[in-house]
Amino acid sequence: MHNQNYIDGKWVAARSGATFKTINPATGEVITEVARSSVEDVNRAVEAAARAYPKWRAMPAPKRGELLFRVGELLVQRKEELSRLVTREMGKVLAEGRGDVQEAIDMTYYMAAEGRRMSGYTVPSELPNKYAMSIRDSIGVVAAITPWNFPVAIPSWKITAALILGNTVVYKPASDTPALAAAFVAIFEEAGLPAGVLNLITGPGGEVGDALIGHSEVKLVSFTGSTEAGHHVSIRAAEHLKRVSLEMGGKNAIIVMDDADLDLAVEGIVWSAFGTSGQRCTAASRVIVHKAVNKELTEKLVARVSKLRLGDGLKDSTDVGPVINEAALTKINSYMEVAHHDGAEILTGGGIATDGDLHKGFFFKPTLLGGVTRNARVAQEEIFGPVAAIIEVDSLQEAIDVNNDTKFGLSSSIFTASVNNAFTAMRDITTGIVYVNAGTIGAEVHLPFGGTRGTGNGHREGGQAVLDIFSEWKTLYVDFSGKLQRAQIDTEEI
Repeated sequence: MHNQNYIDGKWVAARSGATFKTINPATGEVITEVARSSVEDVNRAVEAAARAYPKWRAMPAPKRGELLFRVGELLVQRKEELSRLVTREMGKVLAEGRGDVQEAIDMTYYMAAEGRRMSGYTVPSELPNKYAMSIRDSIGVVAAITPWNFPVAIPSWKITAALILGNTVVYKPASDTPALAAAFVAIFEEAGLPAGVLNLITGPGGEVGDALIGHSEVKLVSFTGSTEAGHHVSIRAAEHLKRVSLEMGGKNAIIVMDDADLDLAVEGIVWSAFGTSGQRCTAASRVIVHKAVNKELTEKLVARVSKLRLGDGLKDSTDVGPVINEAALTKINSYMEVAHHDGAEILTGGGIATDGDLHKGFFFKPTLLGGVTRNARVAQEEIFGPVAAIIEVDSLQEAIDVNNDTKFGLSSSIFTASVNNAFTAMRDITTGIVYVNAGTIGAEVHLPFGGTRGTGNGHREGGQAVLDIFSEWKTLYVDFSGKLQRAQIDTEEI
């Protein structure tokens, strides 16, 4: 297992020699010690990326795609190994760890194909004997700053898109999952990526992240993480007039109408609210339910959620794994008092789990809150844990209004048997992603991913949309008339 920085094609210790530990959040075991980088290490990585940029940019895009295809093939071969490391270092159950790696495989293949597609557009010119077209051009050195909850998938979104377009990358992973970052980068090395094209820096976000954002050679910052951290990144990047892409928090809701298949809705809610222990930006932390079915749905949910089994994600018996660290556990637990203060009722769960071996890790009981009002803090603030709040409404219109009434706008869902309800919701819900008769999680790589309002700054990852983040449009005119033609002036002579 690599535990160092990867700079200019070499695995190297931090210049200071400092390290920090990464641990298993289910058991408390130390996985490894990794490099604790400083500003000096950031500078070395950015300089390596800047040196590698001209040659990488000049490589034909189909050849860059072939390299990414080899990365995808190696990810397939290493899937089980990486998946188990996802569970050990991040905590999600093994099936979800495999899903995390599979998403990276899918994204890598998809972006590899862009090497032969990468569409621009060709349009008629308003003047004779003249061609007009636009193509995508690379930007330069890109900083990719990623979170711990999808430690393989989300880096793949950023890194593969940046590379296929001819950019070079300095990758700064979350401090909770650095071993996974190193394992992921090692696959690019094995695939034959030239030195300096992808560089890895591990260390604290404050010192390392700020140095990366502020470096003059970094032209673009792509960030996924908390709203608070994203706000800071945005300000720092603006000080240097850098392009910045932000994907931040969510307060996602599942609407359950009175004509819904309640058993299906229960499955969707449980998966969306408690999958990854609720630690997804798309997790369903609100259930907006029509009053006609609230009692029945709530009873079904309590029965189902109370039976979820906590434990180490490597065990087949585990339904829900730990949260990422002690700070997260403390924050989630603090919201139980907030919920009580706001008049909500804890229907099941509601505390830190310490039974048996659970005390060794960071486990919070899957929690349902009843009697929650639309403006309560637990209905407005991102808890980022296995907690879902049930909000009763009288109508579809009220449900949509409640859904839209937060500072976030990432994902939403409606369960209904009515095509009219479904299309009304699809039209009027103001989130970046809307599901019908499914949960709020489960994005596919070939479609845009991102949200509105405080969830981001208008960019999207995934699909064709992500190419707009990592490229500049270059418009080309070729005049073969043999004379000077003035646009908008000489048109009357045609």
